[in-house]
Order: sequence, then C-alpha cells, then structure tokens
Amino acid sequence: MTTTGTHPTPSAPQQQRGGEADPATAASLFADPARARVLMALVDGRALPASVLADEAGVSAPAASAHLAKLRDGGLVTMEKSGRHRYYRLSGPQVATALEALTALSPPRPVRSLRAHTRAAALRRARSCYDHLAGDLGVQMTAALVTAEALLPTDGIPDTRRRPRDPLSAQLRDHPYALGPRAEEVFTALGVDLAGTTRPSSPTRRPLLRFCLDWTEQRHHLAGRLGAALLTALLTRSWLTPGPRPRTLILTAEGHHHLPDILPLSPEELASTNT
Repeated sequence: MTTTGTHPTPSAPQQQRGGEADPATAASLFADPARARVLMALVDGRALPASVLADEAGVSAPAASAHLAKLRDGGLVTMEKSGRHRYYRLSGPQVATALEALTALSPPRPVRSLRAHTRAAALRRARSCYDHLAGDLGVQMTAALVTAEALLPTDGIPDTRRRPRDPLSAQLRDHPYALGPRAEEVFTALGVDLAGTTRPSSPTRRPLLRFCLDWTEQRHHLAGRLGAALLTALLTRSWLTPGPRPRTLILTAEGHHHLPDILPLSPEELASTNT
C-alpha cells in the first residue's frame, strides 16, 4: 500500500526530556483490548487506514478514531494523509518490540472459530515482525544463514538456540553474531545489496545486525537493517507474498524452488511453513 506525505514529528510524550520514565502511561495504552488489536495489526510496519483498523479491532469507526487519537497522543502511532484518507503506522520498531514481548507473556486467546485457528497457525508459520521475517520460516532461515556461514556465532554456540540470558521475545540488547565469511556470496544470491546495506543508516543509526528471540519458536531470528533488507528482497522477488491478514506471509512456489539452491533448507522443512 502506497501513501504519500512525510512522517509527522514525534508527539509530545516522545519529545519530553528529564524525569523518570513512566511505564504505566504506555502500559495503559496497550491494556485496552481494542487498542491492542489495532497495534497488532500494525506490527508489520505498514500504514493502514482507520477503516481497516476498525475491522481488525472489531469496533465502530468512531470508536476506532477515538482509540487511534489516544495512541497518537501517547506516541505509539503516527498518522499521515493521502488525499482524503488518513493512514496510521507504528511510531517505530520499539513499539513492535514491546508488543512481541507482551505477546510472549500473554495467555492465548480462546479459539472459537476455524478462522481464528487458521490465523494463529499462519502467524506461527511466517509473519513480519515490524519489517523483518519471523515465525517458523524466520528462524529456519536464520539458522540456515548460520549453517551457510553467512552469519557467524561469536560465543561458541553453533546454532540459533536461546542463550541463557536472552529475554523472552524481545530484541536482544547484545547478540552473539557477526557477518560470516560467505556473507556477501549468500546475501547477494538472496537479492540483498550487502554493500549498500552495511553502510550506516544515518540519521537513524539502526544497527546492521540485530536479533530477536522469536516468541513462537524461542529461537533467534534476524532483525536490524540486514533483516529488513532480506525481507524486502524476498518480497520483491515474489518468493514471499503477504497473506490475507495483517502480518501473515506466505512462501510462494518460487520461494520453495529457489531457496534450497541458496540455503541449506530442505523442501520438507519449507513445506512445513505453509501447512
């Protein structure tokens, strides 16, 4: 979905300086079920109109507008206009990180329909985590990047298992990985301009390599600038395609065909991400 205009400046709560942080204020915004569903619909980094978010939250258009106003005032979402329409997106990846962490601590919702069961299963298989790949496919690909020596563990543990001090489902403050000896070869084959991606992303200075502990798989998946570039490349090549609901991703026939030629992924492993 394409929108126009520039991103608005952070709202007042984000710009304030001094004093202790007040987590209760942010927590109150996450605590409402409708607002939580709105935020979860935006976790893939896209900008969505209020009408779509009202449908995701299961509330009326006026109620959705009221919730969005609170989220915007609280600095969790931003709004941009395109023609007569207003589109909303998360204010940054830190909001997505908080949502993923809360998800790991939350009890599952009761599954009362085939639709709810199907969507939950799709999110576990492959989903976007703000702007990078997560779920079963995300951790499979990250593990395969390690096996292919595109990523190199630096702590002596040769895989992507959860380390003893890793937080439950959050971006890791420190991670045990570096680019491996075959990074350029492998990422180029996947469609990533590694040289361009490794240049500092001023003014955000977002790290090239970040990793999350995946909340459904409890293993690491690739995030940061490189994770975002990888997901963009897979979507551009149509090896992945957005699913029918927000955040869900589907591995296409082209992806099934080409990925095992580049990474040590078996067709059976990849098939499990679409069943």
